[in-house]
Amino acid sequence: MGKVNFKIRDVKVGLDAPLFVIAGPCVIETKDICLDIADRLAEIGERVGVGMIFKASFDKANRSSLHSFRGPGLEKGLEVLAAVRRKSNLPVMTDVHEPAQAAVAGEVVDCLQIPAFLCRQTDLLVACGRTGKPVNIKKGQFLSPAEMNNAAEKVRSCGNEKIMLTERGTFFGYNRLVNDMTAIYSMKKLGYPVVFDATHSTQQPGGLGTASGGQREMTPILAKAAVAAGANGLFIEVHPEPKKAKSDAASIIPIAWLEDLLKPCKEIFEVVNG
Repeated sequence: MGKVNFKIRDVKVGLDAPLFVIAGPCVIETKDICLDIADRLAEIGERVGVGMIFKASFDKANRSSLHSFRGPGLEKGLEVLAAVRRKSNLPVMTDVHEPAQAAVAGEVVDCLQIPAFLCRQTDLLVACGRTGKPVNIKKGQFLSPAEMNNAAEKVRSCGNEKIMLTERGTFFGYNRLVNDMTAIYSMKKLGYPVVFDATHSTQQPGGLGTASGGQREMTPILAKAAVAAGANGLFIEVHPEPKKAKSDAASIIPIAWLEDLLKPCKEIFEVVNG
């Protein structure tokens, strides 16, 4: 298989493409919040000169607690994502958790995402592949980089090679993730563009008992290290008021940080890639 390069709407994605960024709130809270974030992301992308993809989930099906906020659900969530796509003109990405959701979401969004905990679910991967939409597969915290070739093969079996692989940390003991930056190189050798999730990588899964903890202040360090290690894109969750975020409040970063973070990341990317 040759090097994978494709577009998500107007954003170039690939092993030979410029740096791109996937950003947004973890979960859809309200339409107004999503529209505000998307407008700001579009402006930041324009100023920094990076392709920007908006991401938010209509449902977070793997929250720590039964009582955690999950989102508005498929129907209402897709209505919000469609509005974001129209108003901001950004490409839009969302998670799917069940095979039946793939085709429905694929009618609205530009890219589908497989959550890390579900990256071995064959029926889900195949359903996403069959939509023909680009698919971002997040590497399970329990998998080696090489094993992600099996996940990609399930999507590729449908004739869909528009695949990204996302590194988001590996379990290390209880309530702790660590990042092996060599995983970026290893997954790129599989032939797919690799994204680094700079916010979920700072999580402390289940660390607060009924919610995940996190160290958002580590996000800039990890993002810059990942780009230096060869990441093709960055995944960064942002929120206007992180402490009030209804999901990942401990690891999501203030959107006010984003522009100053992306500027050096782009410079590093350009040095690494000549």
